Amino acid sequence: MKEQKSSRVLLVLFFGVLMGALDIAIVGPALPAIRSSFAGTGERSLAWIFSAYVLFNLIGTPVMAKLSDIAGRRLIYAIDIGLFAVGSLIVASAPAFSFVFIGRAIQGFGAGGIFPVASAVIGDTFPPERRGSALGLIGAVFGLAFVIGPALAGLILSIASWHWLFLINVPIALIVMAFGLKLLPGRADRPVERFDWLGMAALSLTLSAFTFGLNNIDTAHFGSSLVGLRVLPFLVAAIVFGFITSQIERRAANPILPASLFQSRQLRIGYALTTGAGVGEAAVVFMPLFAIAALAGVKQGQASFLLLPVVIAMAIASPVSGRLLDRFGSKAVIVSGLAVTTVGVFLLSITAGSLTMFIISGALMGFGLSSLLGAPIRYITLNEVAQEDRSAAQGVITVFTSAGQLAGAAVIGAVAASGGGSASSYASAFFVVCAASVVMLVAALRLKRRAAERASAQK
Repeated sequence: MKEQKSSRVLLVLFFGVLMGALDIAIVGPALPAIRSSFAGTGERSLAWIFSAYVLFNLIGTPVMAKLSDIAGRRLIYAIDIGLFAVGSLIVASAPAFSFVFIGRAIQGFGAGGIFPVASAVIGDTFPPERRGSALGLIGAVFGLAFVIGPALAGLILSIASWHWLFLINVPIALIVMAFGLKLLPGRADRPVERFDWLGMAALSLTLSAFTFGLNNIDTAHFGSSLVGLRVLPFLVAAIVFGFITSQIERRAANPILPASLFQSRQLRIGYALTTGAGVGEAAVVFMPLFAIAALAGVKQGQASFLLLPVVIAMAIASPVSGRLLDRFGSKAVIVSGLAVTTVGVFLLSITAGSLTMFIISGALMGFGLSSLLGAPIRYITLNEVAQEDRSAAQGVITVFTSAGQLAGAAVIGAVAASGGGSASSYASAFFVVCAASVVMLVAALRLKRRAAERASAQK
């Protein structure tokens, strides 16, 4: 009976995470239709359909994760799903483009808590010896979403308007909410703690300044005077607000980012590795542009299909890496995965002119990245932190992953643009990613061995 309930819980978490992941994958094909619906919408405005989601997702993650530790997984997971549905409804019924922005912001804020809370529920519900498999299944959602997302978007757009890409979220969200309220664990029996509103505000300003600064690197390449005008002020502000946040958190009775989340060497290495994983994800996004520049005859409409080896490999390898976690521990899985990733990125940087090697390199990157994204780092935090901080720790992972994605996209884009977007400039950018992967591999060698990790999980 207990096994059956765990399976139902996992199914609720799976569909909630899938809904959020699919939304990222299906928006791209809808952009031309959205632009045609709102006269005067330019490329920069259209880009904010993504940027608004990413920014508010980044802000919502630590907030919702901490609220989950205070108010309980069940309530906050339902609120996250509900916010996502409300945002979807606003986008679908938007009378002006500004409402699309508002809806995407609400979607992002709600989605920010879905994955961290789902990971924390797994820590609360599953014993240590089964956590890896459960996390691996949830991690596979992202690869699955990017395989079926574009096809699903194309099907819906062929028979209905773009509005249905968002309206379809509403009934799914209502079903997930209903089962979530019935099946997920409630709040632990402990005193209600005061929420750290001041820390939340300071952290939000830090993340916002960081996001705006890195996003502006796209229009202000390295060496340009625009860097000083559009980038540095935001990055300096992020450092200042980050320092203020740390001072507030030291004095807070119930900090949104408890100091215990950074005291363990295992956790600090995990955060560094998940930042690097974000850089790897950003590199994958640039692969179609690399293909257009490096492979003769590849057109813009065809290039996105060259991502299929990456996402299929991730979808296959994520649940496998989860099972391997339960058997061999995080160090063995992460080190071997990083070695495969490094080989894949290196081969891509030196053999991109060959279609066969491009496909092989992409598959290697997908298999390798599955050892970082989804299960392995979240498995580490579930073993290292107390139950009352599990969701907050999962939120920290998401924040560091997003920071890596933003930084990776900024650096890769700037290096490629500095060479005019040529094949050699993209090769240089991917070689930088390869160097980062080597550094991560060295850091991963300092993770705990299996016996020590199991001892931490049993505490």
